Amino acid sequence: MNTKVCGALLKIINPTLNYGAGSVSLLPIILRDDKRDEITALVQENINLSRADWDSSEISWDFQTHPLIRITRENSLTLISDSFSIWEEECNARFTRLQRNEEQLNRIFTEIYGLNDEIAPEVPDRDITVRRADRERDVKSLVSYAVGCMFGRYSLDFPGLAYAGGEWDSGRFRTFQPCRDGILAVHDEDYYADDIVSGLAGFVEAVWGSAGLEANLSFIADSLGTAGRDRTPLDAVRAYFMNGFYADHLKAYQKRPIYWQFDAGKKNSFKCLMYIHRYRPDTAARIRVSYVHYQQMQYRNAMTAAESAMKAASDAGKSRLERRMSSLRAKAGELSEYEEKIHHFADMMIRLDPDDGVRHNYELFAEVLAGLK
Repeated sequence: MNTKVCGALLKIINPTLNYGAGSVSLLPIILRDDKRDEITALVQENINLSRADWDSSEISWDFQTHPLIRITRENSLTLISDSFSIWEEECNARFTRLQRNEEQLNRIFTEIYGLNDEIAPEVPDRDITVRRADRERDVKSLVSYAVGCMFGRYSLDFPGLAYAGGEWDSGRFRTFQPCRDGILAVHDEDYYADDIVSGLAGFVEAVWGSAGLEANLSFIADSLGTAGRDRTPLDAVRAYFMNGFYADHLKAYQKRPIYWQFDAGKKNSFKCLMYIHRYRPDTAARIRVSYVHYQQMQYRNAMTAAESAMKAASDAGKSRLERRMSSLRAKAGELSEYEEKIHHFADMMIRLDPDDGVRHNYELFAEVLAGLK
């Protein structure tokens, strides 16, 4: 059914775009016992290759750990670039093996049906369903896994899901500790000592060590597509979390996010991520008091500092500081409006029912969350 022979026969039986049970039932089936063992072995290997590829993704039910983490531990590596090189070789080998197996199955069945001169066995790359390595995609998936570890969804010490509801087991987190409250601050400047950017740096250090931390952060930054001449690696990572991560998360989870982004608006005055399985009725109140109020204080301090600096600044310096003051005022104004909105939700102490589904629960907070674009 998965060979080119079947495709050719179906086109003869029913030359349309859709095949139903009737068309399939008309297929002539020829069985050859002398080929059965070879066919079974090839098919089983293809299943195993495809399963290994699928299980490397965190949306697989059988996902255990990120492949770059697995490779790092198996080979005692200290650089992500080395881990990726081995992963690239793995992917290419899996891709090539699957392609060769499918072509061999085509040869077997064209021989069985006497169609050697009619059907070419070759399978083009575009029809191979396992993935080759892709640096940007694979590093973004590593960042996603790191965020999962920051929330406690995953653990460097425990395969598969470490926490997705139920009783919290702190014994599963030794190598890298999750955030204390299931909330991660996301900002365009370094306002928090324990925001999502510092969390990623800590994660990278926990896996690959401190010696190559700068090189590893640079590799991540270069892979994300947000690196720039005037940006440090952490600045580039911060830019990705500000402008790209959540869109990628929504795409991966088909707009049923497990991390929710509380978002004040277009001026980027405030963002934070919350892990849905660690939500509690007082989560909105904690975000308001511990994060929104803290950020309002940061803006007030930044404006005070800018005003003081303007007194001694040159004309060019004053112009730059005035632009910063204008930006800070706009952000502070947006955040003030957002504080009133989230105050309302904090007072409501909303309880979520997982059985209602992500979309329904997300809509309950739609006024203070990023849109499901």
